[in-house]
Amino acid sequence: MKIGELSRRTGVSVRSLRYYEQKCMLASERTAGGHREYPEAAVDRVILIQQLLAAGLCSEKIATVLPCMRDHDGGPAQTATPWLVEQLTAERDRVDRSIKDLLYTREVLDEVIATAAG
Repeated sequence: MKIGELSRRTGVSVRSLRYYEQKCMLASERTAGGHREYPEAAVDRVILIQQLLAAGLCSEKIATVLPCMRDHDGGPAQTATPWLVEQLTAERDRVDRSIKDLLYTREVLDEVIATAAG
């Protein structure tokens, strides 16, 4: 599929898709005319990239992680190195801390709302 269609199907801008490709998070083939062509699996890959970005991972970390993740099409994944496992564990711990902080903030807001509602 062309880049415009991938953009429409994922809700991700063409500019972002080009950036993902530049950072080796997404791959395309080139047509004889020089246009990008993406496989169907690119839709799932872009959605996964978006999820990892939303979780707070930087693009460099995502580019490191993606080869170790199995694609939805069942393609093989590389084995994660001990270093990568350590990095991902640290990211998960960071996300856990963020969740804990957000839950506390919600509790405080609930108390303020309850007090204000009288």
